[in-house]
Amino acid sequence: MTTPVETRTPRSPAEHAAVERLADRVEAATGERPATGPDHPDGAEGPGTPTFAVWAPGRDVPAAYVRVTRPKARWEVELTVDPELRAESPDRAAELAVPALAAARAAVAARGGGRAYLWVPGVTGADDRMAAAAGFAPDRDLWQMTVTLPLPPDVRGGAPLPATRPFVAGKDEGPWVEVNNRAFAWHPEQGGWTVDDLLVRAAEPWFDPEGFLLHERDGRLAGFCWTKVHARHDPPLGEIYVIAVDPDFAGQGLGRGLTVAGLDHLARRGLTVGMLYVDAGNTPAVRLYESLGFAHVQTNRAYAADVAPEPDGGP
Repeated sequence: MTTPVETRTPRSPAEHAAVERLADRVEAATGERPATGPDHPDGAEGPGTPTFAVWAPGRDVPAAYVRVTRPKARWEVELTVDPELRAESPDRAAELAVPALAAARAAVAARGGGRAYLWVPGVTGADDRMAAAAGFAPDRDLWQMTVTLPLPPDVRGGAPLPATRPFVAGKDEGPWVEVNNRAFAWHPEQGGWTVDDLLVRAAEPWFDPEGFLLHERDGRLAGFCWTKVHARHDPPLGEIYVIAVDPDFAGQGLGRGLTVAGLDHLARRGLTVGMLYVDAGNTPAVRLYESLGFAHVQTNRAYAADVAPEPDGGP
């Protein structure tokens, strides 16, 4: 028997409070707090950002919550599922999320349609079935990899690490954006950043310029390793948030050296677990991280759907 549910946009203070309690659960379980309001660091539609929650009987938080945003001229369907429900019954959690995804697709159609992407962390077979039921097909996999810190000497190697310095606000934004976009010209999320995108991250509570390591050569920014600490995760995680080398300096071992420098910084802060995300199809990067002791622990999957516009839909 299908569980009776109701899918609607949260309106009342009590409903918004329930969504925040759901976000609390997710943050406690993963160390990451999902976005719940109209504004989003990656760019959103603003106050009109469509949001939908699935309300099931006997629950004090929504079973699932969805936000529809449009960063970088592409639709993003941001799904949050109650981690306690997901642990108890992945199939039931997936079933309850389908109505929210259907509402999200309808919101995209009403706004002119287009290609929409759905990311699901820690993907399972139930998630594949959920996405298919909502009209989304697998598009891309992102691996989460972890390593024990500090790195042992035989893994670190004996070569000197590239010299780094902390990020300096008001000085480094432009050069960093230029190098990031050159290095990630191929990447759908990390490429095409603006200074404003960077400033939004720099305003986040977790931002620490001391952990944003820059390496210069010949008076130019040659590469960087930007770290992030997930203090609420158990145990706390030290993430290699973004790492890149300017294409002009590729092939000189900077990628490995900057990764080790970032992990050393995190270890000095007392972190015992390092973490990063890498595209599953990026074989050279996966091999590099495996050589440093990283192991694949979770797969995050992107699903995509081409949504037709409503007859009278607009952008």
